[in-house]
Amino acid sequence: MIWTKGKNVIGLDIGSSSVKLVELKEGRNGFKLQNLAISPLPPEAIVDGAVMDSVTIIDTVRDLVTAVTKTKDVVTSVSGHSVIVKKITLPVMTEAELEESIQWEAERHIPFDINDVNIDFQILGYGSENPDLMDVILVAAKKDMINDYVSVIMESGLNPVLVDIDAFAVENMLAVNYDIDKEDTVAIANIGATVTNINILKNNISAFTRDVFKGGNQITEEIQRQLHIDYEEAEKIKVGKQVDGATQTVVQNVLKEASESLAIEVGNTLEFFQSTSASQKISKLFLSGGGAKIKEFDIVLQQQTGIPVEMANPFKKIEYSEKNFDVEYLREIGPVMAVGVGLASRKVGDK
Repeated sequence: MIWTKGKNVIGLDIGSSSVKLVELKEGRNGFKLQNLAISPLPPEAIVDGAVMDSVTIIDTVRDLVTAVTKTKDVVTSVSGHSVIVKKITLPVMTEAELEESIQWEAERHIPFDINDVNIDFQILGYGSENPDLMDVILVAAKKDMINDYVSVIMESGLNPVLVDIDAFAVENMLAVNYDIDKEDTVAIANIGATVTNINILKNNISAFTRDVFKGGNQITEEIQRQLHIDYEEAEKIKVGKQVDGATQTVVQNVLKEASESLAIEVGNTLEFFQSTSASQKISKLFLSGGGAKIKEFDIVLQQQTGIPVEMANPFKKIEYSEKNFDVEYLREIGPVMAVGVGLASRKVGDK
């Protein structure tokens, strides 16, 4: 492999509950962690992936970046109702030919007006059953949403170089940290505050993605409602803060019901995929995102799906100085940083 030094980028994950920043440096033996930061956002700053309060987000991003790095190039990502990812099969053609005809192909597969979206694609490979066909991943994202994220980044004094999709960013994080056998079909569920991104990988490439509009916030809100407490306190209880006996029963019931409901959603997606491709049994389910830290959620999910569940560690193969980064802190925030690590592993000029 020819090792070329790519320019550093900041991976900036602007989620509905916080902004996460990751900066990696690529060396001969892989990546080294340069900078890392996280800052909460107020509820309602971002709703269903759409920017609602750009002033607060700009201030948060600017403060976060200024505090830790001088790098200006940013890779960010989006997800939600305004993003469509579809795997389609087309007659074999060159990338240049597909570039010409992609608008027309997209119109057949995408439920938005073609003038309102940005379109991208990647050729995955040629059909195993039919050499005259090829598999293509088609991605469409609404222009107004992309523009909102781009302008937030620019107004923060930064330079947006790439806008990715959350599910693909998590896939990159997995590729950097795990050696997954090409023969294995694995899934990753990235459980955010309001959206869960599910990505199923076959031959180490995305075979199916879906966003489920459920996440950790529903659980926090239910704990808040039942115990009449504020959001911050409910968040702490959600991930395992001890409470007294009577309260404990209420919390356990809320966590059990909400975790089961979320696990059923994830399970239904995995089942749908497996039912459409008989030969593909999912051998492992990786978990990431803030919602992955919900007490015992991994156990509930494994029981629900019957698939071994593993908490993804975005820093598993990433070098870092223990003088600069506390090992325990990295373990604690690991699940939340999955998208950020995937974004930071990209380079300026990547497609």
